[in-house]
Formats: sequence, structure tokens, C-alpha cells
Amino acid sequence: MRKGAKAAIVGSVFAVMVGGAGYGAFNLVNALNDGGNGGDGSAGGEPAVVKTGPPSGSEVKEASTEFFAAWTKGEAAAAADLTNNAAKAEPLLTSYGQAAHITGVKITPGAPVGARVPFSVKATVSYQGKSKPLAYRSQLTVVRGLTTGKALVDWAPSVVHPELKSMDDTLVTGASAAPAIEAVDRDGKVLTKEKYPSLGPVLDQLRTKYGTKAGGTAGIELAIRHATPDSADTPLLTLAEGKPGKLPTTLSAGVQAAAEKAVGKYAQSSVVAVKPSTGEVLAVANNRTDGWNAAFLGEVAPGSTMKIVSAATLIDSGLTTANGPAPCPPSAVSESQTFHNITGMKPNENATLSESFARSCNTAFVKFADEVKVDSLTEEAKERFGIGLDWQTGIPSFDGSVPAAGGPDTAAALIGQGQVQMNPLNMASVTATAMTGTFRQPVIVPLSLDGRTPAHARGLSSSTVQQLRSMMNRTATSGTAAQVMAGLSGGIGAKTGSAEVDGQARSDSWFTGYRGDVAAAAMAQDGGHGVDASGPIVVAVLRAG
Repeated sequence: MRKGAKAAIVGSVFAVMVGGAGYGAFNLVNALNDGGNGGDGSAGGEPAVVKTGPPSGSEVKEASTEFFAAWTKGEAAAAADLTNNAAKAEPLLTSYGQAAHITGVKITPGAPVGARVPFSVKATVSYQGKSKPLAYRSQLTVVRGLTTGKALVDWAPSVVHPELKSMDDTLVTGASAAPAIEAVDRDGKVLTKEKYPSLGPVLDQLRTKYGTKAGGTAGIELAIRHATPDSADTPLLTLAEGKPGKLPTTLSAGVQAAAEKAVGKYAQSSVVAVKPSTGEVLAVANNRTDGWNAAFLGEVAPGSTMKIVSAATLIDSGLTTANGPAPCPPSAVSESQTFHNITGMKPNENATLSESFARSCNTAFVKFADEVKVDSLTEEAKERFGIGLDWQTGIPSFDGSVPAAGGPDTAAALIGQGQVQMNPLNMASVTATAMTGTFRQPVIVPLSLDGRTPAHARGLSSSTVQQLRSMMNRTATSGTAAQVMAGLSGGIGAKTGSAEVDGQARSDSWFTGYRGDVAAAAMAQDGGHGVDASGPIVVAVLRAG
């Protein structure tokens, strides 16, 4: 879900705090000699024989042993030269002993598994007279150097600490960047990372912005300073406690728990739930390998969930109505580009907009591409649904983008492809606006806390709301969402979606829906159809709400 610098996805690591047990620990500082000839080069005056193929068991042991020896001695440059990316490794290894004030490092390697070497670390963090033991586990992999064939450590920041994600992340110890907070939900229940792991990045952001305002005082801690924009420091170890300030949020502990459990079943998934009558965020959960808050910051195509905005555009432009014509042919051409429906969808030249919406017929919407103005969808999204405005949620958020693109992108945008970019927060808000007719900018902490001014949009007419709710209810009861929404009582509505993404074997799974005064939207990368992954996530959240 990230773009550019946001695309750092780290391979699997494990972070289990070590106790007294180990792999037969020994102090590598005393047991090992200085390691390596450095870098990807060769020693001596004669050209080195370039080896090929996977490193042998003895090479894996030798390379890892030399790396551990240099690391434990604080020889950052020497340790970096034993990796396949010394330029990135050296600054982080340097910060380990300097900015992070980590000393007395002892590394206990485990038995290699192929080229992978698990290991445990024990050390001490000391700063201004305060000291605390540090213990954790990580792993490294030994690979063949591309130019010389030397066995080298395959560099990743997670080698140094499993919580390090980006190549440019660093470790620091000192006064915390912001005082600690005690975040509480709408009913006063304390929200912690331990109980709600998915809230970790959110709580870090709230601490960064509101730690001082909440009345807390800073402590001393070891933390990860992230290079990624919009990422707060991640505390790893507290040397001296500060005084946490109490911070009220709009979250619901019960809905949050359900959201975390739901996304846990589907890889690379995110969900947001909001209260349509107020715009308050009830839950935000992510299950991602990069630990990123994609639910608020993602920028990807939303697929057919965008048809909520598209249908409103067609209605408000006077092109059709819920019960008006929206034929569903097997294919449709716009600007020389041919669009199709999902496999197996039967065409219906006499379909209404309500039927085409409930069946998620792409061609029905594409057929209107020549009739809508280039900026019609853009203006509808912005003026009616608040998309693309400067939302003041309380933490960083991407607030949606629907560019006024011409050519085939006009048709693509009507079905949530092309240049349209959204995330679950945006689509949950779209659903809430469709339900009530009023755009209420989502918030995760009360606006009154710091006098933020929310974004404003004029919303929808009562007629358009009635038609949208009717179509979404039809989708939920007899359309593409019916099977997954079955069993939910009360006033319900939904829209399914799938978005094609270059380079992915399957489409991204999207789903948004409402029940009572709760609206939720979810996305699962490479998750398939909307009902395959995101549908069950949303339904679980709606049921809890």
C-alpha cells in the first residue's frame, strides 16, 4: 500500500525476549578473534578465486562468527565490511554503540539452519547514570558476494534488532522525544500495545503529538528513530520512567479487539470503523509485515467500492437514478480501451443502476464515461464526500485522491481504478456519508483537545442518500455481499470491490459496509475478491459494533 519511500517491507524476523536459557552462551568478545578481510574484496596480492553457489556450512559459520566478533567489539566499520551492504550497515552499527549507548554486548549464536543463523543478544544500555539490561533475539543469513564470491552477511536492519524496519532507521538513547501517554477509549478503558498490538503505530503517533499536551513528563529510553515519513519513534527499553499523561480517544476497546482479531486472519490487511453520526473512529487495525498504519496512510486503488461515489455522481449529475437505466453489456469501450466484467457475470441490457450496482457491473459504469465531465467524479468526491481535503484526524492520514484525469482514466476512475487512490479510512468515511448524507471528518481524538478545525464538505441530498442506501442494502441482502453479510440484523448495507494491481497475482480485496451507527471498510493486499478476505473482516467489526 505504500509508494516510493513507503515501500519498505521487511522479511520475517522474530523478536522473543531472552531469559536465562540460550544456546550455550559464551562471550564472543573473549572467545573470538578479529574477523574478516573486509567488504566484498579479497586479501593478499593474488586475485581471489571467485566461488559460486550457496555458501557451505563452514563458510556460514566463519562469516557469522567474524561478523559477531566485530559487532561485539564495537568495530562498526569492520562489521559492516563483512556484509553485502557496508554503506547502509555501518551507520546503524555505529549508532548501536554510540547514539544508542549499548555496551557489554554478548552474542550467543544458535545452530545454523542452512544459511540462516539465529542468535540472542544480551547487553547493557547506559545513559546519564541510568542503566538497564537489554535482551532480544534475531537472525542473519549468509549469502555469496556478487563480485568476489565471498561469504557475507546479507544486510538487513533487522539483523541488529528485529524491530528495525527501514534501511535508514537508527537507534538512539536519551530523553524520550515525547512524554508517555495513557490512552483511554471512549469508555475510559486503557489502550496498550500489549493488549492491542495493532495500535502500536497509532499510540506512538498519539504520543508524539499529544504527549506534552496530555500533561506527561519525558523519561529516558532506547528507541528506534524511523526514517519513514509520518513514523513516530518506537520505544524499545525504558531506563527511567516519565509521567504519562492521560489521553482520551474516540476508540472502542470492544470494536478494536474485534478488528484486531479479524485482520489477524488475513495477511496484509487493514480495517477502519467509524461512527457515522459523529465521525469518531471506533477502531483501526492492521496486519502487516512492515508494521505500517496502512489503514490511515495507504494510497491504492479501491476497486468497485468506489462505485458508491460513482453512483452518487451519476445521480447528482442527472444522468440516471437508482431505478433508472444502467445497462450491463459484456464489455464496454472508452477511449479505445475495452473494459470487462468479472468472469461469469451475465449481461443485462435492461439493468437499472440499482441492479448494476448490486451485481458490481463494471461495464454499466464505464458506459457513462462519455457522458460525465472530466472533473465530475473529482468534484463529487471532494464537495460531497470530503475526499482530498485536509483531514485533521489527530494523527497523520492520507485523505484520498480522485484526480480529474481524462482519456481512459475517466472510465477507470468510475470503477475505482486508474489514478484513484484510497485507504480503509477514506472508504469507511465514504460509507458513513452515504448513510447519513453528512460528511463528518473522521477523528481519533476529540477536536476540542487541541482546537483542530475539521474539513468540511456540503454532503448529499436526502434523495441521493435514500437511493444510495437502497442500493447498498440490495447489495448486502441479494447482491455480491449477500453471502458474507447474512446473519447481520438491523439496517445494513455494503459494497464489494477488487482492484487490479500491477505485479500481483491476485487483486486487492476491498469491502465496505454499515450496520446501525457503525460503518467499516477493509482492504487486503493480494486478497482476491471483496468477499474473500475484506468481507469477513468488515462483518466481524460490524457485528462487534
